[in-house]
Amino acid sequence: MQKKKMIWAVTLAGTLALLAGLALLLGSTGFFEAARSQEGLRRYIERYTPHSHLVFFALQLSSVILAPIPSNVIAAVGGLLFGTLPAFFLTAGAVLLGSAIVFALGRALGRPFAERFISRGRLEKYAEVIRRKRNTFFFLAFLFPFFPDDLLCIAAGLTDIPFSQFFLLAALARPWGLLAASALGGSALSIPVWGMVLLGAAALALFLVALKYGDRFEAALMDRLKKEK
Repeated sequence: MQKKKMIWAVTLAGTLALLAGLALLLGSTGFFEAARSQEGLRRYIERYTPHSHLVFFALQLSSVILAPIPSNVIAAVGGLLFGTLPAFFLTAGAVLLGSAIVFALGRALGRPFAERFISRGRLEKYAEVIRRKRNTFFFLAFLFPFFPDDLLCIAAGLTDIPFSQFFLLAALARPWGLLAASALGGSALSIPVWGMVLLGAAALALFLVALKYGDRFEAALMDRLKKEK
């Protein structure tokens, strides 16, 4: 038992040290200053041409693990630099890989690791909602861009949800917002400010309704599927 605790503590310390080292590396290259604006991010990524695609992927992966800025912001810059579809596929791959890594870290290292990134109060709030409406909550939180879905990946690791089920929910829900952000950056999609406000309000209303009645919808769907069998 003592040996297990020591291995766990060393693993936790090593993981936190690696994350701190990654943050220091980003800081030393001027990333955090560049991240203050989309133009700054664009110039930062262009500095690494002809390896800018790889740097973009690494930044998206880091944004999930360290969460200094939302993935959607970097996706929009990628759309501007590389076009809509290349930015989307790079972003989706990095975000899903990052989600899997963060989930695995949360599951392996538990609450002490999670509480380095999420306050205890927020963790308890998430735990209660996840306990009651796990699949519905994760799908909707991943679908809408104004929820801290990177942090939710850590919280998910603390639950008993199977990894395959978690990853399927993330793969079905997370890419849509990333596609929209990439399209905005690549000028394939143009939405005025008032349109964004209306879309945000509608998405929030849909989230709240689905969170309240999601278990009924899920039960009705399961009943229908059973009858069809």
